[in-house]
Amino acid sequence: MSDNLSELSGRKGIVDNLFEKMGNVAVETGTPSQEDLDRLAEEFLMGKANTYGTATFYDFMKPDNKGKKVYVCNGSACLCANTQILVYQNLRNYFGEEEIGHMTCLGRCHENGAFHYDGKNYSARKTEDFETIINGRSASLNQDNYNIQAIGKQILTLPFAGIDSCVALFEIMTSRGSEAILSELIKANLRGRGGAGFPIGLKLEGCRNSESDTRFIICNADEGDPGAYSDRYLLEQQTHKLLLGMMIAGYAAQANWGILYIRAEYPEAIDICEKTIQNFRENDLLGENIRNSGFTFDFKIIKAQGAYICGEETALINSIEGQRPEVRIRPPYPAQKGLFNKPTAVNNVETLAVLPYILQNGGEHHAMIGSEKSKGTKLMCLDSFFNNPGLYEVEMGTSLSKVIFDLGGGFKKPVKAMQIGGPLGGIVPVDSIEDLTVDFESFAKNGFLLGHASIVCIPEDFPMVKYLEHLFDFAAYESCGKCFPCRLGTKRGHELLTKAINSDYQIDKVLFYDLLDTLQNGSLCAHGGGIPLPVRNTLHYFEDELKAYFY
Repeated sequence: MSDNLSELSGRKGIVDNLFEKMGNVAVETGTPSQEDLDRLAEEFLMGKANTYGTATFYDFMKPDNKGKKVYVCNGSACLCANTQILVYQNLRNYFGEEEIGHMTCLGRCHENGAFHYDGKNYSARKTEDFETIINGRSASLNQDNYNIQAIGKQILTLPFAGIDSCVALFEIMTSRGSEAILSELIKANLRGRGGAGFPIGLKLEGCRNSESDTRFIICNADEGDPGAYSDRYLLEQQTHKLLLGMMIAGYAAQANWGILYIRAEYPEAIDICEKTIQNFRENDLLGENIRNSGFTFDFKIIKAQGAYICGEETALINSIEGQRPEVRIRPPYPAQKGLFNKPTAVNNVETLAVLPYILQNGGEHHAMIGSEKSKGTKLMCLDSFFNNPGLYEVEMGTSLSKVIFDLGGGFKKPVKAMQIGGPLGGIVPVDSIEDLTVDFESFAKNGFLLGHASIVCIPEDFPMVKYLEHLFDFAAYESCGKCFPCRLGTKRGHELLTKAINSDYQIDKVLFYDLLDTLQNGSLCAHGGGIPLPVRNTLHYFEDELKAYFY
């Protein structure tokens, strides 16, 4: 991390943004020209090597993206469903191989067959669907429908009560004062839903207590865990809750800017958020001294450009600054020194969307929902292997078996394991379903990770060694490259598994575990440090299936 580069990037504030400009000049051809990068380097005093290094990192700006016209989802859910070979074969009838790229993941894990074309996402399971989509007669095929249901307390899936409810909650918030609002958020004991589970109230308090005339609230809407589409649901269907939640966080932390860093893989979400921000503005809920409250707040949307590592908060901050999205060494933490070296609170979509409920009902009320240490509700995404795929809101502490068999209706075909919580989440054998409840403590106690709580099913006929190869391939491709344990270790893991699959080679188990130890203990962030968890789970629970590949 360079403090100087952060300062230079922030000279013009968040509105005139280097990263956004890089994305804009890449639109026409798929990658910025060297002339454009040189011009932006001069404009922001960043150096030509910096702009070149940034642009060549991202899927949708790197030179390899030039000329790409369509992108096939290569996420874990679509892989296990075995739908993407047909997608690719059909797209070859309309595009050259050099015009077909990839995206991970499009959030259509409940139906699969996903690809991106002409700024929109689609699912196609039949050959005739492709002609309809490519010829522009595809309005209905772009629509995304899935089950949405809640059991117990309903918070995030409650229907939107109208813009007047936002105005009323804003008036309640500003009448109480920012210290009182922060106190309620701390009482609520809402733990972050992105994976680490750090309480948002304490994070906002740390940001507020850091001396500065400028603070930022960032919504991390780039957590692209394959299998998870809860963020997309909230961005597209509960947008007002999210935006109001960011304003509540800003008021509590005394921040005046809310930045939504939204995945390029969710183009519809970007459009909907832009329209909803305009709706807030039209109702005098944004700008200087909003409704004579003394509170100034506004939003900025930053469109991401395809990098899973930006789900890590410090890599995300670097990205907004127009730097390579490499993980920063901590301390200092973003709450003390974040975007443009200013105090910054980064939280994911689901966490922020809960705040209006806490404002309306009080922190103590929220703290009574859920389990002893995991408060509130959790959104869970079930993939296409379930009889009732969809998104379900459950109280923390709900038995996993209730989610899978009562809500999800069980499996359509035999399943041997589930990856829960994204590509860094644990591999849960079906025999362990009865042992788990939906909360941080239960998953940790049993050697797994709740994370985003997305569920990707691994069918009985899918080799676990192939799934491990897929995980290491994903981890190596998405590594930021800052630390060598992750940069080299994930690649070596992938190479070993590929060699074992395609030849008589057997992997030395002692050395392989040493590799996992190095990744877990030596990596700077949870990307390299987290990938050993599902690998260890698989080696433990599926030892018999894997023994031919190890000695």
